[in-house]
Amino acid sequence: MPRFSVPILALCLFAVTFAVNLQAPLYPAYVASSGLGAMAATVAFAAYVAGLMPTLIFFGGLSDRIGRKVPLVCALLLSGGATLLLALSPGWVQLVIARVLLGAGTGLATTSGTAYMTELMGEARAKQAALMVTSATSLGFGGGALATGLSLMAQGPSFAPASFWLLLLAVPVLVLASLSLPRAWVPRHVSMLRLPVFPAGSAPYGIAMGLSWASTGMTIAVVPLLLDRHGLGAWSGPVIFLALFVGFLCQPLARRMSNPRALRLGLCLIPLGFAGLLSGAALQSIPLILLGTALTSASSYGFTYLSSLSEVSMLAPESRARATAGLFVYAYCGFSIPVIAAGGLADRIGLVQAMGVFFVAQLACLAALVIAGRGRRKRLARVAA
Repeated sequence: MPRFSVPILALCLFAVTFAVNLQAPLYPAYVASSGLGAMAATVAFAAYVAGLMPTLIFFGGLSDRIGRKVPLVCALLLSGGATLLLALSPGWVQLVIARVLLGAGTGLATTSGTAYMTELMGEARAKQAALMVTSATSLGFGGGALATGLSLMAQGPSFAPASFWLLLLAVPVLVLASLSLPRAWVPRHVSMLRLPVFPAGSAPYGIAMGLSWASTGMTIAVVPLLLDRHGLGAWSGPVIFLALFVGFLCQPLARRMSNPRALRLGLCLIPLGFAGLLSGAALQSIPLILLGTALTSASSYGFTYLSSLSEVSMLAPESRARATAGLFVYAYCGFSIPVIAAGGLADRIGLVQAMGVFFVAQLACLAALVIAGRGRRKRLARVAA
């Protein structure tokens, strides 16, 4: 079994994150059935964070106490339960409930899974372990949306596409497989409630994650609505998959770079990606939307994601699960808060205009981060001198 431990863990992480965006291509249909506007879609999308944030804040280090496998199994069951709820009883309220469950599952899986992967592969391969986690989760986040998009193209409109049942068949198999994984951690007699930690030097990586994932959040929550309004709803799944898959393709390159250098490249790609996305939305141009989405993905799930997870993992080797939780607190604040705000604006001034306001705010935050970074480097240089 040890030979298959890493692939099994990677498959479990893939399945949990695969479930997260399974319903994304159906957002317009859920909103239409509820009779609500764009704000409803963004609230349902961000309900994911309502489940994830408390999990990260209070249970991010739970696996230090009870082991890595129990949180992983719980995450798989939550993902399966949320998907089953939507398959049997589709609706906006059920979507909100399912997204909360999916958020809790993701919080448990990413924190325990990151620490577990490093323990299985060995401390000397910590950066490679981070690559395995980012690869599995990036493919999962994007693969769910693509699978549903393809299912809808093949079988026609449905609130219970084949992709839902594929996940539901895989969950019990993966639960049994995960229970057979070896025990690689040393149990610690610590509190059941384990708050995140934010290691010194991790803030730039966390803020960068928040800014880049904000673009991805806008892509997943808002772009399907925009495409549907222009009769291009069939493109939602491929666009969301692209929003994550290109990042996966960039991760081997990011691994060969130093973490600070990969982070700088990721920061440069953030405004370029969203500028392409905004231009495509304004001009109703699929090629521009795809280009912007690809650049955003390269930053969000490529250079920024891998460099941040790798750096934070190395900054806190004794509290890796809690440090991962701290990093994802940054990431998911960016992933959710701007999306909710944009959804509210979209109902008042229009989707494209709301995206424009988001872009201006994003540029201001990036400029502030760059200025703060330069000031910090100057202070360190003076201290060294």
